[in-house]
Amino acid sequence: MHRISRLIRPAVAAACLLAAMAAAPAHAGRPCTDTKLTPQGIGRSMDLAQRTAAALDASGAQVVVLARAGQDLSRYRLQWSHLGLAWRTDDGHWRLSHKLNQCGSATAAVYRQGLGDFFLDDLWRYQAAWVVPTPEMQQKLRALLQSRERTLDLHEPRYSMTSYAWGQTYQQSNQWALETLAEAMEPATIRSRAQAQAWLRFKGYAPTVLQLGPLTRLGGRMTRANVAFDDHPPQDRFADRIATVTVDSVFDWMEATGLGGPVVRLQ
Repeated sequence: MHRISRLIRPAVAAACLLAAMAAAPAHAGRPCTDTKLTPQGIGRSMDLAQRTAAALDASGAQVVVLARAGQDLSRYRLQWSHLGLAWRTDDGHWRLSHKLNQCGSATAAVYRQGLGDFFLDDLWRYQAAWVVPTPEMQQKLRALLQSRERTLDLHEPRYSMTSYAWGQTYQQSNQWALETLAEAMEPATIRSRAQAQAWLRFKGYAPTVLQLGPLTRLGGRMTRANVAFDDHPPQDRFADRIATVTVDSVFDWMEATGLGGPVVRLQ
């Protein structure tokens, strides 16, 4: 997808997307339910994408770490649910790489899309947020993101939305983005997820620790294929401490370490 203002006019977008939804029962990164996107929801998503593109153009950035609010995570004191790595192409359009879990399954894939696709979801809030990395990080990230092959270097298809931040058994979406960011910064030395995580530890990254009791863990594991807890250390799991990568923790870490500026929020 190219820049939203050029690609999709609202009326045409609604007609095309509704036709696509009627033809396909499931879409990458969305749960397989009977919930359908409404014309109103599509319009709000396209408006958010267009305004985000305009704000990113005005910022002068070449790369941003971009977030959306696809779920209500307020019970965990989290504002954002999903990260993507967005870059400005040579012809001035914005593209984005992010990892999506297919229909609540136990696997996921990395996709390259436009901003419209990123926000075309059953969003909890029609808001966006991003952090502009340092010029050095932007340069290195852009070089990596322009290569489809390099975005898959650290990708692990096995997916759990609660994957252990320092484990390699599973990998959730925000974890892929963070580990890919680490690889971009040290491409000569980081060749594995373990090496990326070692670099992140050295740089002071701290995951979010969720307090999830045994009944919550059991219910999630039994009813959802994309939830697992067996990769977490037993001493943490049995103490109801689930350490995982969240958007909020990545944003906090980037600003605290000087690797990025303050969070920019678009409502």
